[in-house]
Amino acid sequence: MLYLFAEWLGFEGALNLVRYQTFRAGATLMTALLIGLLIGPRFINMLRVRQGKGQPIREDGPQTHLAKRGTPTMGGLMILVAVVISMLLWMDLENPFVWACLAVTVGFGLIGFLDDYDKISKSSHHGVSGKVRLLLEFIVAGVASWIVVSQINTFLYVPFFNDLGLELGWFYYIFAAVVIVGAGNAVNLTDGLDGLAIMPVIIAAGTFALIVYLVGRVDYSQYLGIPHVAGAGELAVFCAAIMGAGLAFLWFNAPPAAVFMGDTGSLALGGALGAIAVAAHHEIVLAIVGGLFVVEALSVIIQVFWFKRTGKRIFRMAPIHHHFEQLGWSESKVVIRFWIIAIVLALMGLATLKLR
Repeated sequence: MLYLFAEWLGFEGALNLVRYQTFRAGATLMTALLIGLLIGPRFINMLRVRQGKGQPIREDGPQTHLAKRGTPTMGGLMILVAVVISMLLWMDLENPFVWACLAVTVGFGLIGFLDDYDKISKSSHHGVSGKVRLLLEFIVAGVASWIVVSQINTFLYVPFFNDLGLELGWFYYIFAAVVIVGAGNAVNLTDGLDGLAIMPVIIAAGTFALIVYLVGRVDYSQYLGIPHVAGAGELAVFCAAIMGAGLAFLWFNAPPAAVFMGDTGSLALGGALGAIAVAAHHEIVLAIVGGLFVVEALSVIIQVFWFKRTGKRIFRMAPIHHHFEQLGWSESKVVIRFWIIAIVLALMGLATLKLR
């Protein structure tokens, strides 16, 4: 909005500065961070008063988590407010990728909000039906995929190879929607310990801020042998908004957490990462950078599948972060070690840009 406002007023100096995506990315990060820190305390108090008992805690989960009763959830609303306001202020609103990612972020956030509200109102960890939630997610992801794919081609590019792409045709629309929905739910499953999900999201957003910037530049994309997507560089500003809002949320989510992000935040952030990866034609790289989320999701899928087939469990508890808690790791040890893994995976994802 400020970009268009400066252009409309004819402020050449300001326009030249605001035109740089790197400047706007930094400004967006700081704006989202400040908004989150400013609204955080009152927002958390409001959630605490309105929710009363806070997020329901599973009785069959780790017993140490019972001490978290009374902690409010839906902290993802704070993230969404910071992201949306900073986006509207600093991003080029004429860019279709902006609206596609915004649709996923807000749409998935609304679905998560309905799920969180249902859990709180029923004082149960069972929220909206899984089938209903997936249906709504695929509707939102389908619309966003149509917007994104209409601006790019339908190739699935393979990392480590120069311009090696598989033409998927119409199936790419389905694939893109699956990536977005899968990313949203993978982050959702990771959000089980204080600070566990938000820091890897920040790391992934920072990694993709660099990737989309390079993808959006003709010179860098040609030099690196990666697909060029005109206009994708604007999503670096969006990634910066996620980073700023995420850092502000982590300030209040650090152990012991004053608030949980809930499905409102985890679905929105995961879906946003999926939409960014699709727009940048780096879906496979997302599986590397977000490998922690992939492992968390796979641990649940494998656990459920094996238990239904044999009546036995592979992990002591799923998702896998609870497995390590059952092995005797403290919550802080699990969180910090998973952060380290997220950093290593992000570096591996960045390495795919050059190793070709």
